[in-house]
Amino acid sequence: MMTAHVGSIGVVRGRQLAGIITERDIVRAASEGSDPRLELVEDWMTSDPDMFTPEVSVDDAARWLLETGYRHLPVMEDGELLGILSIRDVLWAVLGSEQ
Repeated sequence: MMTAHVGSIGVVRGRQLAGIITERDIVRAASEGSDPRLELVEDWMTSDPDMFTPEVSVDDAARWLLETGYRHLPVMEDGELLGILSIRDVLWAVLGSEQ
């Protein structure tokens, strides 16, 4: 995650999204005394995360992120993970539309 400069990774089994692991999950694991380098991702990931389709509006995504307190939003289509929208992505979209 550090090398790729991302705050989350979708965890895929076959072609299905099994979960999402975030920097918060890794910090939580470390704070509970676990060594995240020795643990399984599935022990700390959020299983069956909420997800949206590419058609979700920026406003709806922003609202959902604010209401849930999450910082990452998996985007799925036809059972395939297309990407993960982050708060930073939403801010870029909002600020870009103001210019």
